[in-house]
Amino acid sequence: MNVLLVGGGGREHALAWAISASPLLTTLYCAPGNPGIAEVATLVPLDVTDHAAVVAFCQSAKIDLVVVGPEAPLVAGLVDDLNGHAIKAFGPTRFAARLEGSKGFTKDLCRDFGIPTAAYERFTEAEPAKAYIRARGAPIVIKADGLAAGKGVVVAMTLTEAIEAVDMMFSGGLGEAGAAVVVEEFMTGEEASFFALCDGQTALALATAQDHKQVGDGDTGPNTGGMGAYSPAAVMTPELIERTMAEIIKPTLAAMTAKGHPFQGVLFAGLMITTEGPKLIEYNCRFGDPECQVLMMRLKDDLLTLLFGAVDGQLKTMSARWFDEMALTVVMAAKGYPGAPEKGTVIRGLDQLKALDGAEIFHAGTALKDGQLVANGGRVLNVTAVGATVAEAQAKAYEAVDKIDWPGGFCRRDIGWRAVERERAAKR
Repeated sequence: MNVLLVGGGGREHALAWAISASPLLTTLYCAPGNPGIAEVATLVPLDVTDHAAVVAFCQSAKIDLVVVGPEAPLVAGLVDDLNGHAIKAFGPTRFAARLEGSKGFTKDLCRDFGIPTAAYERFTEAEPAKAYIRARGAPIVIKADGLAAGKGVVVAMTLTEAIEAVDMMFSGGLGEAGAAVVVEEFMTGEEASFFALCDGQTALALATAQDHKQVGDGDTGPNTGGMGAYSPAAVMTPELIERTMAEIIKPTLAAMTAKGHPFQGVLFAGLMITTEGPKLIEYNCRFGDPECQVLMMRLKDDLLTLLFGAVDGQLKTMSARWFDEMALTVVMAAKGYPGAPEKGTVIRGLDQLKALDGAEIFHAGTALKDGQLVANGGRVLNVTAVGATVAEAQAKAYEAVDKIDWPGGFCRRDIGWRAVERERAAKR
């Protein structure tokens, strides 16, 4: 069968890598893709914001399934337009994608359907938000309502930081995403990522991961789209996974069905593991980035079969199996990220890594210029490895990182530190 993958980041390279191994696949296309994806798929120069052009390509290329990677096309209703032309697509409709596209929508849904999350209020003007913050005190969390590329959340430890965040959002610092904000209580605990595949009626638990949002070692500096991740997350015990499914995922699926918009796709729950149990921080309606990279390295079953099961409503008859190995990915970013990353710097040395057993390099913000691989974004490469322990996967990933000749890049050197500390403690 013919598949079109929409997107061009590290998540999409990982998806392309997994889909390309499927025995069901005839031809894999990707739009717009990147140089890494081009090694396993045929790149198509489509403007994915032009839904009519995407539909026309699918019809001419006889596409059997479209897999939408990033959140923006989902929120923009690409799945709706594909379905309207009888083209199967993996991912939620425009309405269902509001679970990621609007923080306020999700918080209200949690309130109405008893899904555990932080206490909150929504605001469309700055002064009432500031008054609420002053009354509540710090620490406190300020979130832009809309999509902000992973940069719309400010965890303010002081009132001054909180007020500045409100001013920044309402003054247009995040564009339309900050036209409304959610202010919520600061939750204490350990964060984890949980993924479930959904077909509108059934939710199939996938796997867990833990990412590293802040740019610097020791979880310091500003938030980013993610500087690395590992899977599985040790904090997510079988009991917590069961509670997450029962208290968060399944009620959300039922809520969306009750609203007349069943959710089909990936439900990615960002969780805070509190003393009271798991609570929802936020939802994403697609695979995480860089969490997808570690999930794909551990997935034992055929990804394409699972994606079709979600689209065709067959998940109740399916399961997902995982390799016991740990997987860890290190994001290599361009200097200046998450501010103004330096583009155009040359990256060398990737060819020699192909012989490194148990490691993969997933491209994110790369491009080819005059025959050379160059940085073309903030997060540029995902160096991913597997091992019997997190420490082993970590060592293998950083061994690969150190073989890459890229003076214009940097990375955190402590990805997976919580899990490594747990492993060391268990040996004592």
